[in-house]
Order: sequence, then structure tokens, then C-alpha cells
Amino acid sequence: MGLRFDIVTIFPGLFAGMFDYGVVKRARDGGLLSIALHDLRTFTGDRHRTVDDRPFGGGEGMVLKPEPLAAAVEHLGVARKPDRNTASETVILLSAQGKKFSQQTARSLAQCERVVLLCGRYEGVDERVTELIADRELSIGDYVLSGGELAAAIVIDATMRLLPGVLGNDASSEYESFGASDALLAARATDELRSTHGAGGLLDYPHYTRPAAFRGLAVPQVLSSGNHDQIRRWRRKQALKKTFANRPDLLASADLTADDRKFLQTLKEQNLETGPGDAQSEDSV
Repeated sequence: MGLRFDIVTIFPGLFAGMFDYGVVKRARDGGLLSIALHDLRTFTGDRHRTVDDRPFGGGEGMVLKPEPLAAAVEHLGVARKPDRNTASETVILLSAQGKKFSQQTARSLAQCERVVLLCGRYEGVDERVTELIADRELSIGDYVLSGGELAAAIVIDATMRLLPGVLGNDASSEYESFGASDALLAARATDELRSTHGAGGLLDYPHYTRPAAFRGLAVPQVLSSGNHDQIRRWRRKQALKKTFANRPDLLASADLTADDRKFLQTLKEQNLETGPGDAQSEDSV
């Protein structure tokens, strides 16, 4: 049946055409993924189709009411929260107050059969939705959006790429930023000399294609050497270098070897000597 996503939103029109292109479309056409939109206003009980109200205790903005969201989830036939097997079906509230969405979270969602995404709006959502209906709250980053619709699209895109058969090569999702470390460990165990390996929690290494020279910048010579061992080592160092520069927080949990740590120490020493703004050439590391 594939993985099913249900999106509950007051603006279903925001998703028009969003899932009709590229990998998402192929996954849907191939039966690996299904996406259903549900207008929250359908589940209101008054003629004005009211979904929000003023917050208790005062304050700015309006708050999404719990009744329509509860009615929407019940209509979808999802098990009650105390009886729900979250390994197969889960309800997620997209909220700025949620835990940060990550590749690891996407991997866990890819194991589910059904994921219901509740799109927050206005000043927030009645807390009883989290307590009684949603299994967890997720945020896509440390910033505030007008609603959870864009976040829902991101969660779906990141998750569906990890489903078997969605990408042309299932290993592609391992050999990219935040890729699983399993492939890296397997390569070490067999001493396999390949040009790529699992990111092991690092950012991806730089990529190049034709032409070999563009506006005075040439492709690093090692990539044209044909020596896969040298290419692999160069790419690993470049991944470490990019992660060190752009996302040093990832290094604390990354799968690092003794050589990786030695190279990172070299980068730190160079950074202290030259300053963070001074870049080195691609071939220098």
C-alpha cells in the first residue's frame, strides 16, 4: 500500500501542485506514497466554520480550537492515542514549540504505514491537542512560520525519499548529507575502496561535473585521477571541512575515526591561525 500521509489544514489549496513534480510524483504514481488533504473547517460544528478562538488568560492572536482537530483525526479512523501503535501510525502536530525535525526522525517516519500531519496556525494550537491527540510536536527549525503547511511538505519530502524504491538507487540516501553511518561502517569492515561512503552524520562533500574548468576555477585534480582510494579520502576530508565550517554542532555526534579527529584538529589549528574567514583551496586538504 505504501506510506500514507494525511494533512489536516485550513488551507488545502496551499498544496496545489506541490506534490505533482519530481521524485514525489514518481513515488505517488508508483504506489509507494499517497497523500490526502483534509480541510479542517469541514470538521467544525457551526455555520461560520470556526476553527479558532481567543486565548484564555489574554494575549495576542488567536488559538486553534481542539474540537475540529479531534474530529478530523477521529474521522480518519486513527486509533485513540492510548491505543495507538506509533510504529505503524502516528499523529504529528507541526509547531514552533516542537522537537526539531531531523534525518533520524525522517527515517523513523519512513517505517510507518500512516502519518497524520496537523498544521498549526495563528498564535498556536490548544495544548490539549498535544496532550490528547498528537503523539509528538515537530518543528523544522528555529524560526516561526505562518503555519505548518510548508513544514508538512518538508516532512513528507524528506521522509518519502527514504522509502525503498523511491530513488533510482536506494543507496543514494545513504551517500549524502546526514546519511546513515551503516554504509560507512560496512566499507570499513571490508576495506572496500569506493569513491563514496555514508556521511556518518556529516554534511555531504562538494560535487563537481562538466565542464572541467568554469570561469577560471578547475575541478580538483584528484577527482580526475581515477584513484578511488584517493578520491574517497579527499571526499571524506572535504565533508569534514564543510561540516566544520557550516555545522560544527554535528561533529559531536558524527561517526569519526582517529584520522577524522586528527584532521579536524588540524582545521581547528588553522582556523585559530588564519581566522574563520580565510578559506583554503580545495586541493589543500
